[in-house]
Amino acid sequence: MNREQRKVVVTLGFCGLVSAADNWFVSPALPAIAQTLAVAPSVAAVVLTAYLVPYGMLQPVCGALGDRVGRQRLLRVIVLGLAVSTVVCALAPTLELLVAARILTGCFAAGIISVSQALVGDVMGPEGRAGAVSLLMGITFTGQGLSAGLGGIITDLVGWRMAFVSFGALGLLAWLGLLRLRGVVEQLPAADEARLSPLGAAGAFLSQALRTFFGRGRAVFLTACSTGIVFLGVYGFMGTFLSERCGLAPTPAGLLMMFYGLACLAGGTISGRIGAAHGLARVIQVGEASGLLAIAALGVSTLTGSWVPALVAAACLGLGYILVQPTLVSLSMDADPARTGLCTGLVGLGVFAGGGVGSTLGQLAIGAGGYALLWACAAVVLLAQAVLSSRALASRQR
Repeated sequence: MNREQRKVVVTLGFCGLVSAADNWFVSPALPAIAQTLAVAPSVAAVVLTAYLVPYGMLQPVCGALGDRVGRQRLLRVIVLGLAVSTVVCALAPTLELLVAARILTGCFAAGIISVSQALVGDVMGPEGRAGAVSLLMGITFTGQGLSAGLGGIITDLVGWRMAFVSFGALGLLAWLGLLRLRGVVEQLPAADEARLSPLGAAGAFLSQALRTFFGRGRAVFLTACSTGIVFLGVYGFMGTFLSERCGLAPTPAGLLMMFYGLACLAGGTISGRIGAAHGLARVIQVGEASGLLAIAALGVSTLTGSWVPALVAAACLGLGYILVQPTLVSLSMDADPARTGLCTGLVGLGVFAGGGVGSTLGQLAIGAGGYALLWACAAVVLLAQAVLSSRALASRQR
């Protein structure tokens, strides 16, 4: 990776960091939001869903749109939209308006990761894209990990409205960074696709998305779904677990979960080395092993009530996720080299839709048998994924 390539990856990584942080910083701020808007904290939690639903569902749409209109052009629009709509959230006087603003923010944020991944693939080429995408995602999900702690700290110091303003300012910095990128070569849209009407383009998108998802790359996309179920599903319950089982207050719980982001950043720097030495399938295997170690640590924490094993779990979970998800992104680009934005978007859809399914199933598991049953179910699913994906992806190492 030369200097210019690294500049592109770091700039796009910061854009992704802002998009990931923009959702997760809200979690520790929910009690303050609920108090200000005179609603129950459980009701205020709808602002998380309001962001994540469009964020996950629109990723393949934005990826395909980037293929059609140009990735840099689209990124400049949606990153600016993210910054402005995040500041608008700070002005919302009611929960209903805050939810509407979060839906709008999620729509803008949806394309940042998938379009950035595709643009990195253009810049790096097939040989260097796996390590570059891992670095990109390491920076991105550092934001997810760090924002849990920073959101609580900012909210305690200056209030939740200023927290929204602060993260909106980060979005503006990301947009300014995009404006400074020059001379980035990207894959241009096909001439026949560029001439399609909006209705024709929508029909072509749906048809192509289905063919791509269930085509020769289906093992990659299905593995993305199970990855979301386990990794995002488990991460989503760590905050309540640390409070209910380990007795941690929101700020120390958020600080502990920051180790997830630090591990993501570290994993993003070593993923390329593992892939170069042993192949991409091995990177996924190492990530799955790290995920299993995280689940085992959470089991120990459940039995002892200690937060120390949970800290190990947060780090292992971040490392495992950052080894698996970006590698799937890199493999997905081979499913249709002419539509890499759509391919990366489908991985994002699989991961975040899987995360939603994991949250729902996790609630059922906790209701039936507590956190011990949740961790046991997650371990079974991840073991099944490791066995099936190892065989299905082995032929796609290169």
